[in-house]
Amino acid sequence: MAISVLEVRDTLAPQHVRVPAAVATPTATAARRVPLTVVAAGLVGVTEAIGLLAVALTGLDGVLTAVRPSGWLVASGLLVLAAWIVLCAGSAAALVDGTGRSVLVGLALAEMVLVALLLVLATVTPVPNPTSLPVPALGLLALAVPVGKLLLAGAPSATRWVAAGPRTRVRRDDPVQAHRLLATLTLGVIGAGLCALAVLTPVPHGAAGDPASAVFTQD
Repeated sequence: MAISVLEVRDTLAPQHVRVPAAVATPTATAARRVPLTVVAAGLVGVTEAIGLLAVALTGLDGVLTAVRPSGWLVASGLLVLAAWIVLCAGSAAALVDGTGRSVLVGLALAEMVLVALLLVLATVTPVPNPTSLPVPALGLLALAVPVGKLLLAGAPSATRWVAAGPRTRVRRDDPVQAHRLLATLTLGVIGAGLCALAVLTPVPHGAAGDPASAVFTQD
């Protein structure tokens, strides 16, 4: 009877099945690769910023000498040029970082409008052409940069890259804090080298007692 009662109890009682506990393994997030379209758009934006800066440094003096505009016009032009350079480089960096592409697209559209206005101005007024290319060819070359940025930023891979959000940055230790002794020695060597260069460099003849203007005006 006892055996039958035990058999009935084992039959009615829920059987406990031992399931091994799931071990939570940390999933390593794979590093996201930047698409080629995003890299190309970033290179175009940075190259454009460097080109604008080079043109400003080399041609600004000639423009100011030939035109001689007023002070407020010069300040406004320099402010617009600086903002243009910063936006070119900043929008390219934002696209590569995955923050967004609206600034790059808006800047490219503004550049297209500017090129169109310059083409109309060059057609209506007799503006001197410093190159041997005709005005329509110059306009097409100038339009190639903003159109290329629009096409690259509007590619499906670039859109997915921006939609995924900014890249997760791996926090790294400060190398100065990790190698404080080496940084101090490096700083000391650089300072000693600069001091030795200042002491051992020979002074030009006549520059010891003469003012700086007299040195530059000597024949």
